[in-house]
Amino acid sequence: MDVHGRDLRYFATVAEELNFTRAAERLFVSQPALSKQIRMLEKQLGTSLFHRDRRSVRLTATGEALLPHARELLASWQAAQAAVEDAKAAERHTLVIGMSTSPGRGLLPALRARLVSLYPDARPVLRQVNWADPSAGLADGSSDVAFVWLPLPDDERYRYAIVAEEPRVVALPYGHPLAARAAADHEGAVDFADLLDEPFLALPPEAGPLRDYWLALDSRGDRTPRIGGVVASAEETHEAIANGQGVALLAAGNASLVVRDEVIAVPVRGVSPSRLAVAARTDDERPTVLAYLAAAERVATGPS
Repeated sequence: MDVHGRDLRYFATVAEELNFTRAAERLFVSQPALSKQIRMLEKQLGTSLFHRDRRSVRLTATGEALLPHARELLASWQAAQAAVEDAKAAERHTLVIGMSTSPGRGLLPALRARLVSLYPDARPVLRQVNWADPSAGLADGSSDVAFVWLPLPDDERYRYAIVAEEPRVVALPYGHPLAARAAADHEGAVDFADLLDEPFLALPPEAGPLRDYWLALDSRGDRTPRIGGVVASAEETHEAIANGQGVALLAAGNASLVVRDEVIAVPVRGVSPSRLAVAARTDDERPTVLAYLAAAERVATGPS
């Protein structure tokens, strides 16, 4: 037996007023319509809920038994509706920010400050994403905006603002011959040509063009890279380099994530600089998403 919440509300209101006319006024319905709904409820329950005569309305014993439960159900439903509205509001205000590693560079606090100045109720939530996903959660919708390294696969699906452009460095195990060569160089750097025979650590194949970028395929000519291992996090990269599995290109601003203990980094000549961007899907027009992108553009161009 299914009873509508509306019918329980009508019943409880009549029980409180003990007058159909006043109850109908409270409910903003006509008195005949209210009487009809109560009769239908009684028919569905198979019992009378009110004693009615020309002068008074009283609850029957069945009505007395039903009233506290009706009130409890109505209160629970009201609480459930409030919870749903709170969840919807939180969902509207939540902005999931994907990233494969912390972007650093002071970007997160700067962008957060600009976002909440426009949308005080905005709730930025950070989400760490495996390196196998170069879109940092944008592709499957698990992130609303994301810090990504360019190039992005399916570039036309996204809009972005570049927030950092930095030279690339090569992370090497301590004592590597190229470290000594860099120390002797007047710029403290090595040429990428000197790295062509080195085993390189690569992103997972799913990273697509980003894997190719960090292997610097565009600077190798017809030389196929030697893959010494596949890495999906900064910690895996550090361990693989320290263990002598290979070397890895990094953005200069990310070197600190890998360089420690047995791993060092030196600048590389002959490769293009890396570009870090804040991106979102082109079909996402939500105000908080657009505001975050606008804030990224402002941060990239500097304070006005």
